[in-house]
Amino acid sequence: MTDIDARPTRSKGKVHYAWWILLAVSIIVGIAKGTLMNTAGLYLPPVTAELGIGMGTMTLYFSVSAIVTLIFLPIGGKLMAKYDPRQIVIFSIIFLGGSYAAFGLMSSVWGWYLLAVPLAVGGTLLSVIVGPVLINTWFRKRTGLALGILSAAGGLLGALSQPIVASIIAGPGWRTAYIAVGLASIAIVIPIALVLLKASPAAHGVLPLGVDEVAAPAAAASAGNAAGAAGAAGAAGAAGAPAREPGIEIAVARKSLPFYLVLAFFFLVTSISSFSMHIPKHLASLGYDTKFAGTVMSVYMVGILVASLVLGYLVDVLSTKITAILTMALALLAVLAIIFAGTNTVIITGAVAVFGVVSASIGILAPALVSSLFGKRDYALVYSNASLGLGIASIVALPVYGFVYDKTGSYIPVLWTIVGMLVINIICVFVAFQSQKKMVAKGLWITENA
Repeated sequence: MTDIDARPTRSKGKVHYAWWILLAVSIIVGIAKGTLMNTAGLYLPPVTAELGIGMGTMTLYFSVSAIVTLIFLPIGGKLMAKYDPRQIVIFSIIFLGGSYAAFGLMSSVWGWYLLAVPLAVGGTLLSVIVGPVLINTWFRKRTGLALGILSAAGGLLGALSQPIVASIIAGPGWRTAYIAVGLASIAIVIPIALVLLKASPAAHGVLPLGVDEVAAPAAAASAGNAAGAAGAAGAAGAAGAPAREPGIEIAVARKSLPFYLVLAFFFLVTSISSFSMHIPKHLASLGYDTKFAGTVMSVYMVGILVASLVLGYLVDVLSTKITAILTMALALLAVLAIIFAGTNTVIITGAVAVFGVVSASIGILAPALVSSLFGKRDYALVYSNASLGLGIASIVALPVYGFVYDKTGSYIPVLWTIVGMLVINIICVFVAFQSQKKMVAKGLWITENA
């Protein structure tokens, strides 16, 4: 019996299975981002000291990883559309966690450069693509909340992981930390993927959450109602009609000004967030030890957790546009506080916590901007293409920050550059939504199921 013949129902139980999907991807993505990727900065001071290399040379492995991410992003979007998400997740965590563990065996920086390739392949799928795509597949309402919870999971697991990893580095050493954390991540993620993940609502015999409660397709004429229109089209598809969801098609989107502004937003917000990898080194340059850096980074992850929940709520209650502008303004204040804090531990810790809104925005505002500006018609394709900005940023920002520090002995020039990036991002959001209104007026937002 096919999925269409089975006629999916609203839910098979009291709790819609979309929430179980959210739980699974929150743990999986949380481990990938919070436990593996966001602890990378803690290793930089001890690894560079033992290998006798500069920070710029070491952080070039982030650029290698970013180049692979840039190449792999469009491929990853197609893989998500073609294969069972369980297969994607298992493949990805073996690459990501296995490469992470193998770092502990390396004695030359070339080991990081080589392992950055499989690390990036697994990390791209788990940290960028899997979560937003599955949430947009399973949720037709409360999408902002779901994205917020997903991002918060990364903050929670990161907050728990940062002091643990820092303690292992300070005790048994960075090699033990790499190996133990990498292997543990594989052991945790694979069973969760096998037990909880499902290919799609139709494959599980249910409709997406809220598919019968969203607005009619006609409301799609407004960008703010894009999610409601997508839900209505999804309902038609579940009933057996050859439905396509409302929005702007990928061929049109890629030639539009809003697309390039979103691409720029992705690039800048990722460049800004990338500074978090250098926070431990910034603290070391101020005279603080690894344990204090671990504490500050733990608070940073708590900041991501809180910001994720707040941003997800605001996207649903206010709008993506207003939330994005408020977020960039708040981050601007945080960066200025870091610049003028000197060695004041209270201000540094608080400012770093607030800076967590930037990392939270990557997982919430980035996908929400794509949905609000272009709808869900070709969501996976538009999102994966716009996400190229994420990869480009990592190629450029991380090593440049390191080389600036090597040359000047300070991160203050970098922080002032970040201030400028935040101002530009606010402008990008304003202009993107104004231009999108013109596209809708020209009839480029398609509502029919053709």
